[in-house]
Amino acid sequence: MSKGHIVVDEARCKGCALCTSACQQRLISLAPDQLNARGYHPAQYVDPHGRCTGCTLCAVICPDSCITVYRAQRVVSRRPLAA
Repeated sequence: MSKGHIVVDEARCKGCALCTSACQQRLISLAPDQLNARGYHPAQYVDPHGRCTGCTLCAVICPDSCITVYRAQRVVSRRPLAA
């Protein structure tokens, strides 16, 4: 399974919480003790156990494109073909 992580642009986030419902791993929540310059509680990514799969559902549902998803690249080893 792929591994990934996200970065939330907290300054642009309006706290709509759509990403929190889209994340099947429940790794995104609204920051209850933080406000951005616009007065909203921004989304925050909390993944201490590295469970993010990089599925991009959170980024797709975000109406303001505040979420960037990064995926770890898979290393594929190839054996030479026998002649």
